[in-house]
Amino acid sequence: MNVTDTGPPRSQRFAHLYEQTYAALLRFVERRVHPSHAEDVVADVFLVAWRRLDDVPRAADEARAWLFGVAHRTLRNGLRADQRRQALTVRIADSQLTGAAAAGLDPELVARRLDLVQAWRRLSPRHQETLALAVWDGLTAPQAARVLGISPVAFRLRLARARRALRHHADAAPATTTQPVATATVDSRSMR
Repeated sequence: MNVTDTGPPRSQRFAHLYEQTYAALLRFVERRVHPSHAEDVVADVFLVAWRRLDDVPRAADEARAWLFGVAHRTLRNGLRADQRRQALTVRIADSQLTGAAAAGLDPELVARRLDLVQAWRRLSPRHQETLALAVWDGLTAPQAARVLGISPVAFRLRLARARRALRHHADAAPATTTQPVATATVDSRSMR
């Protein structure tokens, strides 16, 4: 009896909710993320709505607001996850550089690597992702293009722009970085 009570009316209610709110929800999300990610976020929101359909308000305006709230939380969670991944990437790079400095490597080389870490931090998330796919993940242009859902030519253009931006930020790094790194290396040795 419960299957009959929750079957067709539940799916009809969800279909009606979807039809009434999809376009508005998509516009809401597109204003906050890159258009290529918007449909994925909206799909996640409707997955939550399906699972929690009993919690969705019956009034159309309130249901729309409820879905916008779910979308907002979904976007925040995605942003936090991206920030954690980026922080981890930078921490790994920093720890490798710190280890290199402690091992007695050339301070100039360590300073250049630190400049590169700083330049990486200034890159847009899109450029970071493009470079990471090509350099860290070792994907070819066609493979990386499939990951991003773009053509290989478009990926190669993105990669060229990302490399150019990284060079620009690395060249713009202050020249005084060498001295503090060398001092930090000496200080870390004297603390042993």
